[in-house]
Amino acid sequence: MSLIKVLIIDDSAVVRQVLTATLGQDPAIEVIGAAADPVFAMDKMNKQWPDVIVLDVEMPRMDGITFLKKLMAEHPTPVVICSTLTEKGAATTMQALAAGAVSIVTKPQLNLRQFLTDSSDELAAAVKAAAKANMKRMVPSSERAPVRLSADVILPAGAQAMARTTENIVAIGTSTGGTQALELVLTALPRVCPGIVIVQHMPEHFTAAFAERLNRLCEIEVREAKNGDRVIPGCALIAPGGRHMLLKRSGAQYQVEIVDGPPVSRHRPSVDVLFRSVARSAGANALGIIMTGMGDDGARGLKEMHDNGARTLGQDEDSCVVYGMPKEAFKLGAVERELPLEHISAAILQSMHQRR
Repeated sequence: MSLIKVLIIDDSAVVRQVLTATLGQDPAIEVIGAAADPVFAMDKMNKQWPDVIVLDVEMPRMDGITFLKKLMAEHPTPVVICSTLTEKGAATTMQALAAGAVSIVTKPQLNLRQFLTDSSDELAAAVKAAAKANMKRMVPSSERAPVRLSADVILPAGAQAMARTTENIVAIGTSTGGTQALELVLTALPRVCPGIVIVQHMPEHFTAAFAERLNRLCEIEVREAKNGDRVIPGCALIAPGGRHMLLKRSGAQYQVEIVDGPPVSRHRPSVDVLFRSVARSAGANALGIIMTGMGDDGARGLKEMHDNGARTLGQDEDSCVVYGMPKEAFKLGAVERELPLEHISAAILQSMHQRR
């Protein structure tokens, strides 16, 4: 099995040094070079093309977004953004994801060396996921494994689903490649559509910028969810990074609850947590959709939705950037139908008139 060849582009010498050392420790990864900006990087890439690029956004001579657009137009290559946790950085990183980057790894402004060293497993996992990305779909428009927890740590299983109502709920879960997939789905929806709750695997501080960007592009309202927000037609609520989101029923209304807790299925927010809460609170009034992403978060939760009478859909393999989460859900029998990404918006509108 050939090694994943990685090129690091960052104007910080400390970041280049630490990323080279930490990624180089993984037996599946080979760091073939590091450059201070995209201009230097292109000289190296002309000699040996990388499988994955780890890219900073704000750099001298050529910024990361300009480089990304050039790269995706001429030679699409998986890119992992390594960006600072700042409000400005979050907005800029959203532009980078829209330009074709696969995922984000965050870095703080302080204690950078220690953070990157402590996050070696996360960095390596992001690179490995990116190496498996289907770039045809990315068109612009620690040594010890962590303990794996289930949704039980946030919400116990087994409660009865709520009775049918006239109000439908759509729950969407996605990860790698999901920023562009969600943009395609949500921008195609008219204002008259069911209320939507979304978990997109994304670090803290980035989901607000992501929601704001989608809100500017969409007819429907899109925003980062806050505790107690009502789920209403024509509005999509995105779980905030670093916290879990649950759906609750209050009388005839649905609302979201934002809670702290450990990572579930290695993620926070977790799709499994959201889907389990939808299974309990909405039952047959819901449509569950699992889209592109690495791993299996959401597969068990979607099965609970299916078993409680909800309609369930999975994004098909050909249209996924990474066919991981939908594949695992399909294997569990959680997915009624697999659809191309381009058909999911229409399926959401059809769900307003369909019941299982």
